[in-house]
Amino acid sequence: MLRVKGLSKTYWAKDGEVQAIGLLDFEVAKGEFVCIVGPSGAGKTTLLRCITGLLAPSKGEVYVAGQLVTEPPAQVAVVFQDYSRSLLPWLTVFDNIALPLKKKMKLREERRSAIARVLKAVDLVGFDQAYPWQLSGGMQQRVAIARALAYQPEVLIMDEPFASVDAQTRADLEDLVHQVRQDFNITVVLVTHDIDESVYLGDRVIVLSQKPSRVKDIITVDLPHPRDQNATKLLPQFGEIRSRILKEIRGCVVEKMV
Repeated sequence: MLRVKGLSKTYWAKDGEVQAIGLLDFEVAKGEFVCIVGPSGAGKTTLLRCITGLLAPSKGEVYVAGQLVTEPPAQVAVVFQDYSRSLLPWLTVFDNIALPLKKKMKLREERRSAIARVLKAVDLVGFDQAYPWQLSGGMQQRVAIARALAYQPEVLIMDEPFASVDAQTRADLEDLVHQVRQDFNITVVLVTHDIDESVYLGDRVIVLSQKPSRVKDIITVDLPHPRDQNATKLLPQFGEIRSRILKEIRGCVVEKMV
């Protein structure tokens, strides 16, 4: 479903050339949930911008569903970290979700049906006429997720989507994303700084090196489904995978210092 081939990205700054991404190669299968982790400044967000067609790579290529990405692909939807900026405060929940659907779904009833389905999926039935500023942070991020799902993407890209909410809300949203991934049968690529989150959510975890980033490791997470915030995290395998990823990232930091 997603292929990143020989991708690199170089910026030009006042001090000269800055290479954010060294060389990245990886693939994501249809229906797979892949988490991307790495040390701070590893170019994770830059990578997502290249995948979503928002930023052109300096070298290499990105393919979504076999098609070369040269602009934002129609098969991809994105959930950003800052829900307060991604939602339009002057539009209701219904209208925020409907906004990207007007070109894709010409019939009003088709849009209404799609919105009703995703509001139920993210447990926001009855809030369609509320405004974002009337909702909690967790509910606003649910609206952002609902908007992405209503678009009926084949690939859902998430850039640290739970970083701005409290711990309990984060756990609830993690479980929500797991559920909608199954219900909507979509491929998910999620960037996170939270190692526990990457192990809990992912089928595989891609560990990036320090900038200029490369794929340091790709770890298969063979934990049983459905996953549970308590039971899953108490499994010995969970701790083993978590420790492996932590060592990889700490190793990146040590390499940079040396």
